[in-house]
Amino acid sequence: MLSYQQPPSTTGPYLPKPEPAFSSHHYGQLNRIDSCDDFHLLVRALSDVLGPSSGINSDDVDENELIRLMEQYVSQESQWRHYAFADFSRNYTRNLVDEGNGKSNLLVIVWNPGRGSPIHDHADAHCVMKILKGSLKETLYALPPCLNEKTGSDGALMPPRIVKESTYHENEVTYISDKIGLHKISNPSNDEVAVSLHLYTPPHAANFGFNLFDEKTGKPTHIQQAGFFSDRGKPIEKCKFGSF
Repeated sequence: MLSYQQPPSTTGPYLPKPEPAFSSHHYGQLNRIDSCDDFHLLVRALSDVLGPSSGINSDDVDENELIRLMEQYVSQESQWRHYAFADFSRNYTRNLVDEGNGKSNLLVIVWNPGRGSPIHDHADAHCVMKILKGSLKETLYALPPCLNEKTGSDGALMPPRIVKESTYHENEVTYISDKIGLHKISNPSNDEVAVSLHLYTPPHAANFGFNLFDEKTGKPTHIQQAGFFSDRGKPIEKCKFGSF
């Protein structure tokens, strides 16, 4: 079993040993990455499917092709751990891998044990998620009436209604968009990190923000921008990081 250490750019508390955080000793050693391994071939394939750097909107995306590519990749930790920075003071960390010719954000997200995200939307984008390590629980919610507040009209506030709960394991893939509903993601393990690969296209959340939803009232809160904890294997100084 690999021995992990917390990155030097973080200040959060350590978990009891063995410490399931990811090492940052690969930082700055980009020459050691095998750009022809299956993970980086997947990165390039996703970018190729999305096409060259020109305008794109949600209607142009064939999500089934993106899902198929994600499903074909068999997770190998040695291929992606360069990007998997952890911080135990946060629920999770969003680590940027690639921007897909400006048409997407591809992230490795490290989920601390027993932690998760708030209920959130996806800013009218597609989200494909693949489990790279461990398991993640998805709670899917119906779109609440209060979404009418986006357009300034009145909407009744009420708790978001759970549609279903699913647990995904290593190498499984799932997909969501705002047409399907809202969701939250959590790591059900109390002692192991989980790691997932997320493709967001178009990258609206990073560029324009997204909404979080109160579990009791369904009231949305707009977050101006979804930040990153690291960028292509390098920690970001003074990371202003919010939930996605």
